[in-house]
This record gives sequence, structure tokens and C-alpha cells, in this order.
Amino acid sequence: MSNFKERTVVITGAAQGIGYGIAEAFVKNGDFVAICDINIEAANHAAEKLENAKSYQVDVSNEESVKNFVDELVKERGSIDVVVNNAGIQHVDKVEDFPVDKWRLVIDIMLTGPFLMIKHTLPYMKGQSYGRIINVSSVHGKMASPFKSAYISAKHGVVGLTRTVALETAELGITCNTIMPGPVRTELIENQVAKLAEVDGISNQEVLDKHFLDKQPMKRLLEPSEIGAVAVFLASEGAAAITGDAMSVSGGI
Repeated sequence: MSNFKERTVVITGAAQGIGYGIAEAFVKNGDFVAICDINIEAANHAAEKLENAKSYQVDVSNEESVKNFVDELVKERGSIDVVVNNAGIQHVDKVEDFPVDKWRLVIDIMLTGPFLMIKHTLPYMKGQSYGRIINVSSVHGKMASPFKSAYISAKHGVVGLTRTVALETAELGITCNTIMPGPVRTELIENQVAKLAEVDGISNQEVLDKHFLDKQPMKRLLEPSEIGAVAVFLASEGAAAITGDAMSVSGGI
């Protein structure tokens, strides 16, 4: 365990949206949170709003950036106890029109990123015989939809990476699990809803029902705090026997 009273929790893509909701949940749980984001201004703003957090500029797709961050954090904190790989990006296009550079960018951030963060934090977790790794996938980690080939490939890959890491660490006091969120209320989603409502000439609720909630039994957007609560649980002692699991938090999808 950590030498500090609170655990050291790393969350990537934590400046906003689901990542910030997860960060907020861990801070409320009494942990220290490293807010990692490529946008340092947004990360600074997020950290300022939380009682026990610090911002770090990290490009999860770049191994040197990840390694330097991990080394810096270990010097500051003495350990890394929990890692939440959440950073993401999206590009929508037909397969035959999908630019290769966009494909590589999505895969680099959403699949190579978790791999690199696990690669460089795992030795410290092994050294302390304790660690919790949580990868944020999506319901698209078990299903597909058109025009999102890179995103869906990455999210499926994260599930496979999780299961592999879980097998390699099962006897070492380390767990590795995946959260698979459904549609979550974030600024990105709300902006998309407003834009689609204007284009289609329908209400925001009609947009939600048509484009986001048609396959979801609960018929509502999830809150970032609901994803955060599951992440805190998976990092708890109560979840010590759960590893290699892909937990759907999707409203029934």
C-alpha cells in the first residue's frame, strides 16, 4: 500500500467529462488524484476545483511523456496505487473514407495509451504488492455501430488488454478491470444534442431518444458520478476478488 494516508490515483483524460467525474469520486473517497490531460490549462482548472488533486500534462500516446510523468509522480508521492485509463477521442467516417492518420490517432490515444500507462506503472505496483487498474472502455467494447471503426476497435482492444493484464497480475495483489459506460451526460454529448436538435428541427429529448437512448432500457443519460462510483468500488478492498472483468454501466444496454 501507499506510504501516504490516502492512495495515489492516476486518471487520464480527467480534465472534463467522465474523467472528471471519476476524479471527483476518488477525491470524495479520501484519495489524492493526479489529473492527467494533454490540455494542461483544462487540467489546471479541474485540479483547482478539487480538494486534493494536482494537474499534470501527459500525452498518453507518447511513451516518453508517460514515463516522465510516472517517474515524477513516484518521486512526489512514493507510490502509485490506482490507475484509471480514461483518455479518449473520436472520429466518425465510413471505413473506406477513414483517414489513416485519424485511425492511428484514435488507436494511439485509446489503446496504446492504456498499454503505456500500465507498462510504466505496473513495476511500482508489483513492488508494493498492491494495485488497482481500471480501463474505461464503452458499450462499444462489446457491440458495434457504423462509422466508428477506430473507436470501436480500440474499445474492443481495451477489453482484451484488461484480461491479459489481469491474468499476468492475478497472484500479485493487483487487479485489472474494465468499465463499459453507455451514454453519459457530458458537455460533449449535450453540445451534440443541441446541434442535432437544431438540424433536425426536433426537441432535445427527441434527439436523445432517436440518437442516444434508442437501445437503452432506462431511457436516460447516465451521470459521470455514476461511472465514478463504480470506479471507486473496483478500486476498493470489497472488489479485491474481481479481476479481468468488463463491467457494463450502461442503463441496461
